[in-house]
Amino acid sequence: MKKTNTMKKLMTLALSLAMTLSLAACGGGDMGKPNPGSGTQGSGSGAQQPVHEKTYKVGIVKFMDHASLDQIESSLQAELDVLGKELGVTFHYADYSANGQGDGTILQQIGAQMIANDVDVIVPIATPAVQSMLAAVEDTDIPIIFSAVSDPIKDGIVADLNAPGGKATGTSDALNTEMVMELMLAANPDIQKVGLLYSKSESSSAKPVEEAKAYLAAKGIAVEEKTGTNTNEISSAVDALVAAKVDAIFTPTDNTVQSAELAIFEKLQDAKVPHYGGADSFALNGAFCGYGVDYVQLGQATAKMVADLLVNGADPAATPVQIMTAENAVINTETCAAIGMDLDQLKSAFSTLGINVIETTTKQGF
Repeated sequence: MKKTNTMKKLMTLALSLAMTLSLAACGGGDMGKPNPGSGTQGSGSGAQQPVHEKTYKVGIVKFMDHASLDQIESSLQAELDVLGKELGVTFHYADYSANGQGDGTILQQIGAQMIANDVDVIVPIATPAVQSMLAAVEDTDIPIIFSAVSDPIKDGIVADLNAPGGKATGTSDALNTEMVMELMLAANPDIQKVGLLYSKSESSSAKPVEEAKAYLAAKGIAVEEKTGTNTNEISSAVDALVAAKVDAIFTPTDNTVQSAELAIFEKLQDAKVPHYGGADSFALNGAFCGYGVDYVQLGQATAKMVADLLVNGADPAATPVQIMTAENAVINTETCAAIGMDLDQLKSAFSTLGINVIETTTKQGF
C-alpha cells in the first residue's frame, strides 16, 4: 500500500510540473503577439520586451464613384498593404474609408467623422474631396496627403509645388492639354469645330478648358462650349454638341463627365464624334480616346507619401507635390470602329508625337 501511495504522489507531482510548464509556454507566446497601436516597449530593468507592431489609422475619402477614382483607391490600398509588410507596421484603412458621392454635405459629414475617429492622416481623392477635408481639419493637427489634384496651387491647396507650406501635400494628375489637342489634330487634321464638355462646378476643369480654347484659337478652330452638373445635364449637353456639328469633343479630368460617360458614349458613337478625355478611364467607359496619367502609379505614389509621413515623419509643408506624367493614349477599339476611324493609322499618327497606343474595350471598371 505504501508503495502504491508513493507512486501516486510521484505521478501527481509529474502532472503538476507538466501543467506548470505548459502554462508558462502559453504565457510566453501571448507576450510575443502583435499589439496594434503600441510601439517598442522596455522594462524598468533595461531588458528589451518583444517588439509590437505599430498601427496607423488612414482615412481615405473618395469624391465619388467612377473608374479613375476607384482605380486610385484600390491601388492606394494595395500599396499600403505592401508597404506595411515591408516596414513592419499596419496601415489600417478598412474602417476609415468613405465615399463623398459627389455631395458637398456628405463630404463635410465625413470630415467631422474623420476628426472624431482621430485618424493619423486623411487621404482625399480628387480636388473637391481635398478642399472639404482641408476645411474640416483646419483647427486640428491632422495632416493630409492628397491624390489626383489637377492644379494644387490654383485651387488654394498648396502655396508652392516644391514647398507646399501647410499641412497638405500629395500627388497631382495635371493634364497636358496641348498634347490632347495635338492627338486630336493628328487623328483628323481637318477639324473645323471642337466641343468642350465639362462641369463648371469642378474648379480643376477650368485651367485645361482655358488652355484648350487658347490652343484652338491659335489654330483658327471654332469652339462650342457646353457644361452640366449631373448625368442628365451632361447628356443634354452632348445632344447640343452633336446638333452643333462638332468634329470632336474634349473633356479634361472632370469627375462629373467621367461618371456620365457610360450614359453618353453610344450617342457619340451614333453621331460618329470622337470624344477625347483627360484620363484612360474615359476610353474604358466608351469614349474614343483617353489620355492622362497612369492612376495605378498615382495611387502607389500616394501610398508611399503616406508611409513616409507616418513612419519617417516627413513634413507635408516641406514635401514637394509629385506631378505624374503620361506617355500613352488609350483607344477604345469598339468606339474606334463604330465611328469609322482606322486604328493602325491612329497608332502611326500618335507615334510621331511620341505617344504609344493602348487598346481597350468598353467596361464599367478596371
